[in-house]
Amino acid sequence: MLTNDQLANWDRENFFHPSTHLAQHARGETQSRIITGGKGVYIEDRDGKKMLDAFAGLYCVNVGYGRPEITDAIAEQAKELAYYHAYVGHGTEASITLAKMVLDRAPAGMSKVYFGLSGSDANETNVKLVWYYNNILGRPEKKKIISRWRGYHGSGLMTGSLTGLELFHKKFDLPLSQVIHTEAPYYFRRDDLSMSEADFVAHCVSELEALIEREGADTIAAFIGEPALGTGGLVPPPAGYWEAIQKVLEKHDILLIADEVVTGFGRLGTMMGSDHYGLRPDIITIAKGLTSAYAPLSGSIVGDKVWKVLEQGTDELGPIGHGWTYSAHPIGAAAGIANLQLVDSLGLVKNAGETGAYFKQALIDALGDHPNIGDIRGEGLLCAVEFVANREGRVYFDASEKMGARLASALLAEGVIARAMPQGDILGFAPPLCITREEADRVVGALAKAVKSVLG
Repeated sequence: MLTNDQLANWDRENFFHPSTHLAQHARGETQSRIITGGKGVYIEDRDGKKMLDAFAGLYCVNVGYGRPEITDAIAEQAKELAYYHAYVGHGTEASITLAKMVLDRAPAGMSKVYFGLSGSDANETNVKLVWYYNNILGRPEKKKIISRWRGYHGSGLMTGSLTGLELFHKKFDLPLSQVIHTEAPYYFRRDDLSMSEADFVAHCVSELEALIEREGADTIAAFIGEPALGTGGLVPPPAGYWEAIQKVLEKHDILLIADEVVTGFGRLGTMMGSDHYGLRPDIITIAKGLTSAYAPLSGSIVGDKVWKVLEQGTDELGPIGHGWTYSAHPIGAAAGIANLQLVDSLGLVKNAGETGAYFKQALIDALGDHPNIGDIRGEGLLCAVEFVANREGRVYFDASEKMGARLASALLAEGVIARAMPQGDILGFAPPLCITREEADRVVGALAKAVKSVLG
């Protein structure tokens, strides 16, 4: 690292980076990556290095970088009206239009959209609404939220508790007591290798039923889950999982929150992940693909059943006591409108399904026989390659070897960005939905070189 680089020095001395080894970065042991531009599936740093971003930022730049349709919409909105709040019935043309566009794309049975800024705050909203719902219905004890181990739902207090990853709990006094966790639908990491997928689904259902029995159904308000696991390993659920889980929830009158922050707006090759797997959610969390991260915006899509009770609550108590200063921010809403129009006009949902299937098969063809690759999985443009020390006995590398990070670094040296996922040696791929087959081939070729350089 150049010690006379003023910007890098300022970075180390002043900038608190999220999800970063703070001490190493402050000491200059890790490099400051200063990004200056992007176009399509590529980003560029200040040294002119061009990299294919096969993770779309944090699986959020769905339409790709450098789209003038969105940047122009942001600029025009900022000139016309940069901000006004959404409290007490106030709205803007952008926020009202986007709410309709979202509901037009949502599964059947959804009623209204509450806009926030991030997936984390949207899930905080969801928990508050669920608690309010049960209080209005006279069920003050029905408050616990079931999440899954390896699920990711944010890094706030409640949302960090919902997240089922050790890194987000350690030394933060999390999870909070209202959150309880159940089995992740992660077939590759099942304890009993003799289990079929159907057996494993039955096991997940049995674990859920046992948890509800121990805690008492009258204390459990909701179950939250990503249609396909994201940060916990990019794991599509085994066949039949969601239908079986929903039967349990319906039997015990437990609401379903579908966290579609990653899967919403095309990532799996369908507009919403709930459509893909047949979910019937009561609340849906949206963020990333809503604006392709061109501006911060999230949403809670509230279903008819919950909405009716929220209305009842305000008839009894007056205005609902929840809101953020930047809820439905007009600049974010303008970005969302332009983004969803692009998703439609460019056919990105279809491309995610078709190019995603091509990409996954190309990964299998190129690397499926490698002795250190245990699993290649994915749905649409959400794919993962999981590495093992020995695939025959499914023996994992020791965490001290940091194999996932080493492979991600080797891949970056080939000009391709992937993400080393937590709690395993997993490389995650979630490129912009505009990626072409030729660009997918480049990712596969670069990965093959990286694997050879690290593992032989």
